[in-house]
Amino acid sequence: LDGFQAGLSWITILRKRDAYRRALDGFDAEKVARYGQRQVARLLADPGIVRNRLKIAAAINNAQRFLDVQEAFGSFDDYIWRFVEGRPIQNRWKRLGQVPAMTIESDALSRDLKARGFKFVGSTICYAHMQATGMVNDHLADCFRHGEILRVRGCVLYGKVRFASDEKNVQRKPVKSKPAKPSAPPAKRRLPF
Repeated sequence: LDGFQAGLSWITILRKRDAYRRALDGFDAEKVARYGQRQVARLLADPGIVRNRLKIAAAINNAQRFLDVQEAFGSFDDYIWRFVEGRPIQNRWKRLGQVPAMTIESDALSRDLKARGFKFVGSTICYAHMQATGMVNDHLADCFRHGEILRVRGCVLYGKVRFASDEKNVQRKPVKSKPAKPSAPPAKRRLPF
């Protein structure tokens, strides 16, 4: 959904989420990757979604690239979490105006996705994805969700928590591509939106 949001308000796409889920076969990457002209024509005629030919073509292309990444890294999860060193970034913003639209991590993710052939994956879209999937906690420090996420994400699921504000002047190493490794495919391959 992040790619369909490019240039539009996020709420527009959120309101159409169920229609996208229906139109894109439950976000099943293997099915979307095989879409041809008939499915494209169906999507272009669907009033429940944003009917932009370039974004529809990008969704099909991105499903194909998503499967390529799964093949190369074992899972999309293994691939994408490398950009935050396997742990969520826990920010401690005091004001909404402090929350960035992109970071060096989202810049690196965007560059790597583009190099792999993904479309509509600019740094801002990548950062929104990172926020939505818990790779970064941008809830304001005084928000009740900030502490809840910190406890769950930091202590239970991921061990040691890394705070972005503790690393202000740290130059992170560039993320290197990992060669493909054979692995058993997951039972169902779902797009991460």
